[in-house]
Amino acid sequence: MSVAKPLPHDAAKLHVTGAARYVDDIPTPQGTLHLVFGLSDVAHGTIKSVDLSKVHAAGGVVDVLTADDLPFENDVSPSAHDEPLLAEGTVHYVGQPIFLVVATSHFAARKAAQLAEVEIDPLPAILTIEDALEADSRFEEGPRIWSRGDLPKAMKSAKHRLSGTIDMGGQEHFYLEGQAALALPQEGGDMVVHSSTQHPTEIQHKVAHALGIPMHAVRCEVRRMGGGFGGKESQGNALAVACALAAHRTQRPCKMRYDRDDDMIITGKRHDFRIAYDVAFDDAGQVQGIEFTHWTRCGWAMDLSLPVADRAMLHADNAYFLPAVKITSHRLKTNTQSATAFRGFGGPQGVLGIERVMDAIAHELGLDPVAVRKVNYYAPMGKTDPSRGTTTPYGMEVTDFILDGITDRLLTSANYGKRKQAVADWNATHDYLKRGIAFSPVKFGISFTLTHLNQAGALVHVYQDGSIHLNHGGTEMGQGLFQKVAQVAASRFGVSIDAVKITATDTDKVPNTSATAASSGSDLNGMAVAAACDTIRDRIAEAVAKAWGVSASDVQFKDGNVTAPSQSVTFAEAAQIAYVNRVSLSSTGFYKTPDLAWDRIKGEGRPFFYFAHGAAITEVVIDTLTGENRILRTDILHDAGASLNPAIDIGQIEGGYVQGAGWLTTEELVWDGKGNLRTHAPSTYKIPAASDRPQVFNVALWDEPNPEQTIYKSKAVGEPPFMLGISAFLALSNAVAACGPNYPDLQAPATAEEVLAAIGRARS
Repeated sequence: MSVAKPLPHDAAKLHVTGAARYVDDIPTPQGTLHLVFGLSDVAHGTIKSVDLSKVHAAGGVVDVLTADDLPFENDVSPSAHDEPLLAEGTVHYVGQPIFLVVATSHFAARKAAQLAEVEIDPLPAILTIEDALEADSRFEEGPRIWSRGDLPKAMKSAKHRLSGTIDMGGQEHFYLEGQAALALPQEGGDMVVHSSTQHPTEIQHKVAHALGIPMHAVRCEVRRMGGGFGGKESQGNALAVACALAAHRTQRPCKMRYDRDDDMIITGKRHDFRIAYDVAFDDAGQVQGIEFTHWTRCGWAMDLSLPVADRAMLHADNAYFLPAVKITSHRLKTNTQSATAFRGFGGPQGVLGIERVMDAIAHELGLDPVAVRKVNYYAPMGKTDPSRGTTTPYGMEVTDFILDGITDRLLTSANYGKRKQAVADWNATHDYLKRGIAFSPVKFGISFTLTHLNQAGALVHVYQDGSIHLNHGGTEMGQGLFQKVAQVAASRFGVSIDAVKITATDTDKVPNTSATAASSGSDLNGMAVAAACDTIRDRIAEAVAKAWGVSASDVQFKDGNVTAPSQSVTFAEAAQIAYVNRVSLSSTGFYKTPDLAWDRIKGEGRPFFYFAHGAAITEVVIDTLTGENRILRTDILHDAGASLNPAIDIGQIEGGYVQGAGWLTTEELVWDGKGNLRTHAPSTYKIPAASDRPQVFNVALWDEPNPEQTIYKSKAVGEPPFMLGISAFLALSNAVAACGPNYPDLQAPATAEEVLAAIGRARS
């Protein structure tokens, strides 16, 4: 079979040679126009006047649009219809689009946009968590609260109690390919849109709505993205709608791409959080009761903030059974960019909160942090342990918990015990360079928490020469989804991967798709493709069996051949037999994830089909004079089930870890007191470079199949490894703890400045 083989990414050669085509590379027709937004420079205010006369008169300008020029509802929101394409009367953040310039070149449009004379009367701006709480500015009337067990009793009876707070910053997606769209007007008012989006159906829907036409009149195509990470789940709506509106008005192709600084100023980021905890525990560090309070800074529009905040609550337990728990979540509205989806979708924030608690307990009791974590783990799969529960705070039974085995194997393979002692010995003899080592696990739920999104479709054709054409609703953003799904198709037909071709995601071919998000791309689309392939394979088997006078159950598909007892033809010959016998060689496939039920208001149900697990050990060194630091070594053992493609999965794990470590160390978003994002370019915002990866980086896959009926018993691998980067943050905290007697209280991101400040707190 083709599955389980470490085959290279299907477009790897195109990527490294520069031949891979992205939206900005598509050859455009003569006369294509280019678009740029004119942006607000005030965080909150009333638009007093807009004089665009100089913009209209600028060279190359063909059209200029404001909200008054839009034919239908002015909205590009993915959820609450609270996000206008162009501002109407009031601006809500620095970077909000106010008008749209349509010109003959990108440069001309950008230059003309600077000529606008916009007068805005400032209003009080809500920028921080404190501002929002003082103004009671939020997206729900009050906080969302989930609880389980008798918390007051647990807190009162426990021997130890501890409280604290951790702040964690947001994160810029920094996809290599920025936001981009191209709209091509068609006859009869139809529109074709090429968009760098993770959600083609949403683009189709928003464009149709903006133009006042049915969805069947809009086709969205996505060949590939140069990275997404959640930043192209909803943020591409504005560009696609703007291009379609301008193309409709001018009847000329229209293209838009953000320059990097505009991209960072306009688009949403990861939600920054503040998490407070109050925890009660026994002498072994086992949690008796815990209360979390989450404050989530959502930005000016709702976007996807409610499900992001929900998922943070859903992962507040991470790998640990919490017998009595209360989680309170405040979703705060501020005059900053509307925070949006980002790899992990709130899960990393929730996980970091409980991991901080486990480290704080270990420090308080003087215990090994690994031992504290293990005593709090859920009960292992298939075993009963009266001291360890199996029920999450939201009532879902954890039946597939495998972190005991993963933890023990990783501790052994990474030589944790000896290295921990070596770190202690080093720190005892070095004053200025301190080392730290830390372990962190992850248990991550796989499925969209909005249940109806857990569905996928596929379209498969087998041609009479035996070649296979495949299309599905998932989008390729560099993560290798197309390759994995092609391997599924090849395995169902028993042919070489070379026989399978996947073409661009297209709403004309597979309708009503969900976003490629929530780590669900392979799970959903792989199963849909398998269903379509199986339908065609069964038809071919029937046709061949009839021709040979055997039972269809005797027909086998393997190694490029179709065989029965004493009979054998190539797959291409079998396809020809079916074709000449007028058997359909085309089929759709559909899949919906089973056994899901979730009530987000009550915080009860089974929101996830299964859990993916993993663990990491990271060792770091810090300079106590400057706060500068390096990751020396990382060891990861991660659960991908029966991996569809081990090479691609390991690449995803490596990338996820580095991105997670970047979020918690170097990537700092800074707004000034007027709401201006000051870190809006590579010169001021530091993503990890190749030199920032661990000097020693060992990654292995846990070799057990998924107990649930997923595609070939594999598991999702997009988001869960991101949280393994938390081990780098905890290792820095461990190194800082070696500088003094106090708990270091390290905050995130742990930049050099923050590490230095934490050293001071540890010593004081």
